[in-house]
Amino acid sequence: MQITFLGTSSGVPTRSRNVSSVALRLPQRAELWLFDCGEATQHQIIRSDIKISNLSRIFITHMHGDHIFGLMGLLATCGLAGNVNQVDIYGPSGLKEYLQACCRYSFTNFSYSVKVHTVKPGIIYEDNEFIVSCEQLHHRVTAFGYRVAEKDRAGRFDIEKAQELGIPPGRIYGQLKRGEVVTLADGRVIDGRELTGPVEIGRKLAYCTDTIYCDGAVKLAEDADVLIHEATFAHQDAEMAFQRLHSTTTMAAQTALAAGVRQLIMTHFSPRYAPGNPIELKDLLKEAQAIFPNTCMASDLMNYEIPRRRDLDLVPDHRKNVGSR
Repeated sequence: MQITFLGTSSGVPTRSRNVSSVALRLPQRAELWLFDCGEATQHQIIRSDIKISNLSRIFITHMHGDHIFGLMGLLATCGLAGNVNQVDIYGPSGLKEYLQACCRYSFTNFSYSVKVHTVKPGIIYEDNEFIVSCEQLHHRVTAFGYRVAEKDRAGRFDIEKAQELGIPPGRIYGQLKRGEVVTLADGRVIDGRELTGPVEIGRKLAYCTDTIYCDGAVKLAEDADVLIHEATFAHQDAEMAFQRLHSTTTMAAQTALAAGVRQLIMTHFSPRYAPGNPIELKDLLKEAQAIFPNTCMASDLMNYEIPRRRDLDLVPDHRKNVGSR
């Protein structure tokens, strides 16, 4: 599971940061999922090493322009050059009508299936590997955060040991790998748990923007390996944050701390903290780290590999900054 940040600015793009969009790559199944799709998201995809042909799901947090203005253009491109078969889009009420109006007035017809799912709190998608759920956040319009939870996997089955025990291959191997107790034809009783390694704990990602501190964000982020959370304002601008219902750095850090996450990645920064201003982004990072030390700041086109928990001690830094432009 690899995250690529396609846009990390709030409201408007800057020279170095596009507006909101985050890509989640699932290489084991050659799929690409997007979270929000601000203006020029498809241009950011072109600048990355992401394959648009792998796009299968898009999750929209809310209907503000800096989170959806790139959606129609991306979908149109997928039909013209993306070789996409189907895209499922999840988001708040009004998203389907918005896309229908865009198609009607731009005379656009998709050459592939586009399905829009109106979400409500709870599980919105599940397959044999992942569960995606959402909770309502606290913003000026209806907004949702999302959680992607990878299901736990059985540990590695020790085939060599099974062969040494003279266990015949076939369906029995599958039963033992699942940890079942099996009685062999010769009467021996074999406990599958003795032939498998430890269970691989599924990875968990939470994505929360736009919102002030709220219970919904904490619930989504509970025990997550990575929390991506907006940090539009510095702590000293908290009054402005409450007026606009956006988070400060300290709200993001407090959410991470309350939820017991392993890594906080802040995004959605106001352009007011550009270099040379009284408060800069480096100051925002210090504010968050004072509350939640394991915090970093996203930059456009930064990659982050979500580690499995058994790998946490082996690879201390999972970020791969492939360029901030």
